[in-house]
Amino acid sequence: MHYSETEKQYHTQVGPEDIGHYAIMPGDPKRCAKIAKYLENPVLIADSREYVTYTGTLLGEKVSVTSTGIGGPSAAIAMEELVKAGADTFVRIGTCGGIQPEVKSGDVVIATAAVRMDGTSKEYAPLEFPAVADLTVTNALVAAAGEEGACVHTGVVQCKDSFYGQHDPSEMPVSYELVNKWEAWKRLGCLASEMESSTLFVVGSFRHVRCGACFLVMANQEREKLGLENPVVHDTDGAIRVAISAVRKLIEGDRRK
Repeated sequence: MHYSETEKQYHTQVGPEDIGHYAIMPGDPKRCAKIAKYLENPVLIADSREYVTYTGTLLGEKVSVTSTGIGGPSAAIAMEELVKAGADTFVRIGTCGGIQPEVKSGDVVIATAAVRMDGTSKEYAPLEFPAVADLTVTNALVAAAGEEGACVHTGVVQCKDSFYGQHDPSEMPVSYELVNKWEAWKRLGCLASEMESSTLFVVGSFRHVRCGACFLVMANQEREKLGLENPVVHDTDGAIRVAISAVRKLIEGDRRK
């Protein structure tokens, strides 16, 4: 069934003529204009619900920026509709909360895989299927972070649906599960917690597109518990530069194929 009365995608209101092969995906719609400033000749394509889209160029290649809103359901919709419009390489840029004590406010986390505590990915793949980032995109992000001089951590992140289930688990009726699983993620070395990557990695696998993710660490509740320095950092510019640089590297690499 087609809900849209035009050739545009129903939720994002974008079409094949609007979108590049490369797409950068922040959560916050207000962050799109900030990211688009790094593109050449960026144009606002659509502003529909939580989905704001700009398209410009990098190295002469069309690159799009589309916000996803918060969480897996809306992120899956964004990826599905961007794939239908022609995108095949995705870089998720967002924020996260650190879990390991060495992951500090202002650092950058690059996800190699994600714990699937979200609900959306379960409607795409059984839980036995892993949520894994594309290696080529991940390598581009790691190289870009090194060149940008970021303090970077690369590894597994935990992905959930409930923000307050993480921050106030003892108040929840299922506190026994939330508290015990959080302890498990800590012991297993999960670097950080966020809300979209597991869905995007699984949807990307299903749709046979490339997806990677990098995050600004805003704060770390485990450092707070340990009495360690834990300022709250809101400036995403460093992580955005990593994402932009990674897309450049992907474009250059694809041209060499």
